[in-house]
Amino acid sequence: MNRLTIRRPDDWHLHLRDGAMMEGVIGDTARDFARAIIMPNLVPPVVTAADAAAYRERIMAALPQGAVFTPLMTLYLTETTDPDDVARAHESGLVTAVKLYPAGATTNSASGVRNFDNAMPVLEKMAEIGLNLCVHGEVTSADVDIFDREAVFIDTVLDPLRKRLPELKITMEHVTTKDGIDYIAAAEGNLAGSITTHHLIINRNDILVGGIRPHYYCLPVAKREAHRKALVAAATSGDARFFLGTDSAPHVDPAKECGCGCAGIYTAPNTMSCLAHVFENEDALDRLEAFASLNGPAWYGLSPNEERVTLVKRDEAVDYPKKRETGAGPVTVFDPKFPLFWEVER
Repeated sequence: MNRLTIRRPDDWHLHLRDGAMMEGVIGDTARDFARAIIMPNLVPPVVTAADAAAYRERIMAALPQGAVFTPLMTLYLTETTDPDDVARAHESGLVTAVKLYPAGATTNSASGVRNFDNAMPVLEKMAEIGLNLCVHGEVTSADVDIFDREAVFIDTVLDPLRKRLPELKITMEHVTTKDGIDYIAAAEGNLAGSITTHHLIINRNDILVGGIRPHYYCLPVAKREAHRKALVAAATSGDARFFLGTDSAPHVDPAKECGCGCAGIYTAPNTMSCLAHVFENEDALDRLEAFASLNGPAWYGLSPNEERVTLVKRDEAVDYPKKRETGAGPVTVFDPKFPLFWEVER
Protein backbone atom coordinates (compact mmCIF):
# COMPACT_ATOMS: atom_id res chain seq x y z
CA MET A 1 0.00 0.00 0.00
CA ASN A 2 1.37 3.42 -0.90
CA ARG A 3 -1.75 5.57 -0.47
CA LEU A 4 -4.12 5.76 2.48
CA THR A 5 -7.18 8.03 2.69
CA ILE A 6 -8.66 8.68 6.13
CA ARG A 7 -10.91 11.22 7.78
CA ARG A 8 -9.00 14.31 8.78
CA PRO A 9 -7.39 13.59 12.17
CA ASP A 10 -7.68 15.42 15.48
CA ASP A 11 -5.15 15.96 18.25
CA TRP A 12 -6.56 15.28 21.72
CA HIS A 13 -3.64 16.81 23.66
CA LEU A 14 -1.79 19.85 22.37
CA HIS A 15 0.35 22.68 23.76
CA LEU A 16 0.18 25.84 21.68
CA ARG A 17 1.74 28.15 24.27
CA ASP A 18 0.93 31.84 23.66
CA GLY A 19 2.16 34.98 21.95
CA ALA A 20 5.07 34.74 19.52
CA MET A 21 5.59 31.03 20.18
CA MET A 22 1.96 30.20 19.38
CA GLU A 23 2.08 32.29 16.23
CA GLY A 24 5.16 30.35 15.14
CA VAL A 25 3.84 26.82 15.71
CA ILE A 26 0.07 26.88 15.25
CA GLY A 27 0.31 26.44 11.50
CA ASP A 28 1.94 23.03 11.89
CA THR A 29 -1.09 21.70 13.75
CA ALA A 30 -3.73 23.50 11.67
CA ARG A 31 -2.23 22.07 8.48
CA ASP A 32 -2.90 18.43 9.41
CA PHE A 33 -5.49 18.47 12.20
CA ALA A 34 -9.08 19.70 12.21
CA ARG A 35 -9.39 20.04 15.99
CA ALA A 36 -7.20 19.85 19.05
CA ILE A 37 -7.70 19.89 22.79
CA ILE A 38 -5.66 22.85 23.96
CA MET A 39 -3.73 22.54 27.22
CA PRO A 40 -4.36 25.34 29.75
CA ASN A 41 -0.96 25.48 31.50
CA LEU A 42 -0.05 29.01 30.55
CA VAL A 43 1.43 31.54 32.95
CA PRO A 44 -0.96 32.46 34.47
CA PRO A 45 -3.05 29.33 33.80
CA VAL A 46 -6.42 29.21 32.04
CA VAL A 47 -8.62 28.73 35.12
CA THR A 48 -11.93 30.48 34.40
CA ALA A 49 -14.37 30.59 31.52
CA ALA A 50 -13.27 34.15 30.85
CA ASP A 51 -9.65 32.98 30.63
CA ALA A 52 -10.60 30.26 28.16
CA ALA A 53 -12.64 32.62 25.99
CA ALA A 54 -9.78 35.11 25.82
CA TYR A 55 -7.24 32.37 25.01
CA ARG A 56 -9.48 31.01 22.27
CA GLU A 57 -9.67 34.44 20.68
CA ARG A 58 -5.88 34.68 20.66
CA ILE A 59 -5.62 31.23 19.06
CA MET A 60 -8.07 32.12 16.31
CA ALA A 61 -6.26 35.39 15.64
CA ALA A 62 -2.94 33.53 15.29
CA LEU A 63 -4.17 31.05 12.66
CA PRO A 64 -2.62 31.38 9.21
CA GLN A 65 -4.94 32.91 6.64
CA GLY A 66 -7.28 30.30 5.20
CA ALA A 67 -6.62 27.70 7.91
CA VAL A 68 -9.64 25.72 9.10
CA PHE A 69 -9.04 24.63 12.67
CA THR A 70 -11.14 24.39 15.84
CA PRO A 71 -9.45 24.72 19.24
CA LEU A 72 -11.21 22.71 21.94
CA MET A 73 -10.62 24.60 25.15
CA THR A 74 -9.87 23.25 28.62
CA LEU A 75 -9.77 24.72 32.10
CA TYR A 76 -6.91 24.24 34.53
CA LEU A 77 -8.18 22.57 37.72
CA THR A 78 -7.09 24.24 40.95
CA GLU A 79 -8.18 23.71 44.52
CA THR A 80 -10.19 26.96 44.33
CA THR A 81 -11.83 26.44 40.92
CA ASP A 82 -15.49 27.54 40.97
CA PRO A 83 -17.79 24.60 40.11
CA ASP A 84 -20.50 26.93 38.83
CA ASP A 85 -18.09 28.70 36.48
CA VAL A 86 -17.02 25.33 35.12
CA ALA A 87 -20.64 24.29 34.62
CA ARG A 88 -21.45 27.51 32.75
CA ALA A 89 -18.40 27.11 30.53
CA HIS A 90 -19.46 23.57 29.69
CA GLU A 91 -23.09 24.49 29.07
CA SER A 92 -22.10 27.29 26.70
CA GLY A 93 -19.95 24.89 24.65
CA LEU A 94 -16.80 26.86 25.42
CA VAL A 95 -14.85 24.06 27.13
CA THR A 96 -14.49 20.40 26.23
CA ALA A 97 -12.67 19.23 29.36
CA VAL A 98 -10.97 20.21 32.60
CA LYS A 99 -7.29 19.37 33.07
CA LEU A 100 -5.86 17.95 36.29
CA TYR A 101 -2.18 18.57 36.93
CA PRO A 102 -0.80 17.25 40.20
CA ALA A 103 1.18 20.22 41.49
CA GLY A 104 4.73 20.16 40.14
CA ALA A 105 4.16 17.32 37.68
CA THR A 106 5.33 19.11 34.53
CA THR A 107 5.84 22.48 32.83
CA ASN A 108 3.80 25.28 34.44
CA SER A 109 2.00 22.96 36.86
CA ALA A 110 2.75 24.81 40.09
CA SER A 111 -0.91 25.84 40.41
CA GLY A 112 -2.08 22.23 40.24
CA VAL A 113 -3.80 20.10 42.85
CA ARG A 114 -2.08 19.03 46.06
CA ASN A 115 -5.09 18.10 48.21
CA PHE A 116 -7.67 16.27 46.12
CA ASP A 117 -10.35 16.72 48.75
CA ASN A 118 -10.28 20.44 48.01
CA ALA A 119 -11.01 19.75 44.34
CA MET A 120 -13.90 17.37 44.97
CA PRO A 121 -16.71 19.96 44.60
CA VAL A 122 -15.58 20.64 41.03
CA LEU A 123 -15.11 16.95 40.23
CA GLU A 124 -18.55 16.13 41.60
CA LYS A 125 -20.08 18.87 39.45
CA MET A 126 -18.24 17.54 36.40
CA ALA A 127 -19.55 14.04 37.05
CA GLU A 128 -23.04 15.45 37.33
CA ILE A 129 -22.92 17.39 34.04
CA GLY A 130 -20.87 14.88 32.05
CA LEU A 131 -17.74 17.00 31.60
CA ASN A 132 -14.54 15.08 30.89
CA LEU A 133 -11.55 15.20 33.24
CA CYS A 134 -8.15 14.98 31.53
CA VAL A 135 -5.42 13.88 33.93
CA HIS A 136 -1.66 14.14 33.89
CA GLY A 137 -1.23 10.74 35.50
CA GLU A 138 1.82 11.08 37.71
CA VAL A 139 2.44 11.56 41.39
CA THR A 140 5.08 14.10 42.38
CA SER A 141 6.26 12.78 45.75
CA ALA A 142 10.03 13.02 46.14
CA ASP A 143 10.21 9.44 47.39
CA VAL A 144 8.73 8.01 44.17
CA ASP A 145 11.14 7.22 41.35
CA ILE A 146 10.37 9.24 38.21
CA PHE A 147 9.95 6.04 36.19
CA ASP A 148 7.34 4.75 38.66
CA ARG A 149 5.21 7.89 38.91
CA GLU A 150 2.49 6.71 36.54
CA ALA A 151 2.00 3.31 38.17
CA VAL A 152 1.87 4.87 41.64
CA PHE A 153 -0.61 7.50 40.41
CA ILE A 154 -2.94 4.76 39.21
CA ASP A 155 -2.84 2.98 42.56
CA THR A 156 -2.96 5.97 44.90
CA VAL A 157 -4.92 8.64 43.02
CA LEU A 158 -6.74 7.46 39.91
CA ASP A 159 -8.23 4.22 41.18
CA PRO A 160 -9.50 5.77 44.46
CA LEU A 161 -10.95 8.71 42.50
CA ARG A 162 -12.78 6.41 40.10
CA LYS A 163 -14.19 4.40 42.99
CA ARG A 164 -15.31 7.60 44.71
CA LEU A 165 -16.85 9.08 41.53
CA PRO A 166 -17.53 6.17 39.15
CA GLU A 167 -19.71 8.35 36.93
CA LEU A 168 -16.84 10.80 36.23
CA LYS A 169 -15.50 10.40 32.69
CA ILE A 170 -11.67 10.45 32.75
CA THR A 171 -9.04 10.60 30.03
CA MET A 172 -5.66 9.34 31.19
CA GLU A 173 -3.47 11.46 28.97
CA HIS A 174 -0.10 10.53 27.43
CA VAL A 175 -0.08 6.99 28.83
CA THR A 176 3.52 5.76 29.00
CA THR A 177 3.45 2.37 30.70
CA LYS A 178 2.07 -1.13 30.30
CA ASP A 179 0.55 -0.52 33.74
CA GLY A 180 -1.53 2.31 32.30
CA ILE A 181 -2.53 0.38 29.20
CA ASP A 182 -3.60 -2.63 31.26
CA TYR A 183 -5.53 -0.47 33.72
CA ILE A 184 -7.52 1.21 30.95
CA ALA A 185 -8.12 -2.09 29.15
CA ALA A 186 -9.52 -3.62 32.37
CA ALA A 187 -11.82 -0.69 33.16
CA GLU A 188 -15.52 -1.31 32.82
CA GLY A 189 -16.28 2.21 31.59
CA ASN A 190 -15.68 5.95 31.82
CA LEU A 191 -11.93 5.64 31.22
CA ALA A 192 -9.85 6.07 28.08
CA GLY A 193 -6.27 6.97 27.25
CA SER A 194 -4.40 9.16 24.81
CA ILE A 195 -1.02 8.13 23.45
CA THR A 196 1.63 10.46 22.06
CA THR A 197 3.58 10.20 18.85
CA HIS A 198 6.96 10.19 20.55
CA HIS A 199 6.13 7.59 23.20
CA LEU A 200 5.33 5.17 20.37
CA ILE A 201 8.87 5.64 19.08
CA ILE A 202 11.38 6.39 21.84
CA ASN A 203 12.33 4.69 25.09
CA ARG A 204 14.48 5.93 27.94
CA ASN A 205 17.69 4.75 26.27
CA ASP A 206 17.11 7.35 23.57
CA ILE A 207 17.40 10.07 26.22
CA LEU A 208 20.45 8.74 28.05
CA VAL A 209 22.62 6.33 26.05
CA GLY A 210 25.69 7.89 24.49
CA GLY A 211 25.06 11.27 26.08
CA ILE A 212 22.08 13.24 27.29
CA ARG A 213 19.71 14.14 24.45
CA PRO A 214 17.49 16.94 25.74
CA HIS A 215 15.16 16.95 22.75
CA TYR A 216 13.92 13.48 23.77
CA TYR A 217 13.21 14.60 27.32
CA CYS A 218 9.52 14.92 28.13
CA LEU A 219 7.14 14.41 31.03
CA PRO A 220 5.95 11.80 31.58
CA VAL A 221 9.44 10.61 30.76
CA ALA A 222 9.87 7.80 28.22
CA LYS A 223 10.08 4.38 29.88
CA ARG A 224 11.58 0.95 29.15
CA GLU A 225 11.27 -0.68 25.73
CA ALA A 226 8.69 -3.13 27.07
CA HIS A 227 6.40 -0.21 27.90
CA ARG A 228 6.89 1.33 24.45
CA LYS A 229 5.88 -1.94 22.85
CA ALA A 230 2.74 -2.05 25.00
CA LEU A 231 1.81 1.44 23.79
CA VAL A 232 2.32 0.43 20.16
CA ALA A 233 0.17 -2.67 20.66
CA ALA A 234 -2.63 -0.59 22.19
CA ALA A 235 -2.50 2.16 19.57
CA THR A 236 -2.54 -0.27 16.65
CA SER A 237 -5.12 -2.62 18.16
CA GLY A 238 -8.20 -0.72 17.03
CA ASP A 239 -9.43 -0.57 20.64
CA ALA A 240 -11.69 2.50 20.79
CA ARG A 241 -10.40 3.44 24.24
CA PHE A 242 -7.05 4.57 22.82
CA PHE A 243 -6.52 7.57 20.56
CA LEU A 244 -3.96 10.17 19.50
CA GLY A 245 -2.97 12.99 21.80
CA THR A 246 0.40 14.22 20.58
CA ASP A 247 1.34 16.29 23.65
CA SER A 248 3.35 18.30 21.12
CA ALA A 249 5.07 20.82 23.36
CA PRO A 250 7.40 23.44 21.86
CA HIS A 251 10.26 24.98 23.82
CA VAL A 252 12.93 27.22 22.35
CA ASP A 253 16.29 25.49 22.02
CA PRO A 254 18.06 27.50 24.74
CA ALA A 255 15.41 26.31 27.23
CA LYS A 256 16.04 22.69 26.23
CA GLU A 257 19.81 22.76 25.79
CA CYS A 258 20.86 24.00 29.21
CA GLY A 259 21.75 22.83 32.71
CA CYS A 260 18.09 22.31 33.63
CA GLY A 261 16.27 21.73 30.37
CA CYS A 262 12.49 21.93 29.91
CA ALA A 263 10.34 18.87 29.35
CA GLY A 264 8.56 18.68 26.02
CA ILE A 265 8.91 17.33 22.47
CA TYR A 266 7.67 19.17 19.40
CA THR A 267 5.99 16.65 17.09
CA ALA A 268 3.30 18.65 15.30
CA PRO A 269 5.13 18.96 11.94
CA ASN A 270 5.70 15.23 11.34
CA THR A 271 3.25 13.34 13.55
CA MET A 272 1.18 11.87 10.73
CA SER A 273 4.29 10.67 8.91
CA CYS A 274 5.62 9.09 12.11
CA LEU A 275 2.30 7.38 12.81
CA ALA A 276 2.04 5.95 9.31
CA HIS A 277 5.54 4.50 9.74
CA VAL A 278 4.67 2.92 13.10
CA PHE A 279 1.36 1.49 11.91
CA GLU A 280 2.86 0.15 8.68
CA ASN A 281 5.56 -1.64 10.68
CA GLU A 282 2.81 -3.33 12.70
CA ASP A 283 0.86 -4.24 9.54
CA ALA A 284 -1.94 -2.05 10.88
CA LEU A 285 -2.34 0.83 8.43
CA ASP A 286 -6.03 -0.06 8.20
CA ARG A 287 -6.34 0.93 11.89
CA LEU A 288 -4.60 4.30 11.68
CA GLU A 289 -7.89 6.08 10.96
CA ALA A 290 -9.46 4.71 14.13
CA PHE A 291 -6.55 5.86 16.27
CA ALA A 292 -6.09 9.30 14.71
CA SER A 293 -9.56 10.22 13.46
CA LEU A 294 -12.39 8.16 14.98
CA ASN A 295 -11.77 7.02 18.56
CA GLY A 296 -11.12 10.47 20.00
CA PRO A 297 -14.27 12.14 18.67
CA ALA A 298 -16.37 9.18 19.83
CA TRP A 299 -14.93 9.44 23.34
CA TYR A 300 -15.59 13.18 23.56
CA GLY A 301 -19.09 12.91 22.10
CA LEU A 302 -18.28 14.61 18.80
CA SER A 303 -18.77 13.56 15.20
CA PRO A 304 -15.71 12.57 13.18
CA ASN A 305 -14.54 15.06 10.59
CA GLU A 306 -16.19 14.79 7.18
CA GLU A 307 -13.09 16.00 5.35
CA ARG A 308 -10.63 13.37 4.16
CA VAL A 309 -6.85 13.51 3.86
CA THR A 310 -4.57 11.20 1.93
CA LEU A 311 -1.23 9.90 3.14
CA VAL A 312 1.19 9.02 0.35
CA LYS A 313 4.30 6.86 0.62
CA ARG A 314 7.15 8.42 -1.36
CA ASP A 315 10.03 6.59 -3.01
CA GLU A 316 12.50 8.90 -1.28
CA ALA A 317 12.57 10.08 2.31
CA VAL A 318 10.54 13.20 3.02
CA ASP A 319 12.68 16.19 3.95
CA TYR A 320 11.05 17.59 7.07
CA PRO A 321 12.38 20.75 8.73
CA LYS A 322 14.80 20.13 11.60
CA LYS A 323 13.90 23.45 13.20
CA ARG A 324 10.86 25.66 13.37
CA GLU A 325 11.77 29.30 13.59
CA THR A 326 9.38 31.28 15.78
CA GLY A 327 9.24 34.82 17.06
CA ALA A 328 10.24 33.40 20.45
CA GLY A 329 13.27 31.57 19.08
CA PRO A 330 14.15 28.30 17.29
CA VAL A 331 12.31 25.07 18.20
CA THR A 332 13.74 21.65 17.35
CA VAL A 333 11.34 19.30 15.57
CA PHE A 334 11.14 15.69 16.79
CA ASP A 335 13.62 13.38 15.08
CA PRO A 336 12.31 9.78 15.06
CA LYS A 337 15.81 8.55 14.10
CA PHE A 338 14.56 6.79 10.99
CA PRO A 339 13.69 8.13 7.53
CA LEU A 340 10.07 9.09 6.94
CA PHE A 341 8.53 8.13 3.61
CA TRP A 342 4.88 8.86 4.34
CA GLU A 343 3.44 12.36 4.15
CA VAL A 344 0.07 14.04 3.93
CA GLU A 345 -0.69 14.88 0.32
CA ARG A 346 -1.20 18.62 -0.19
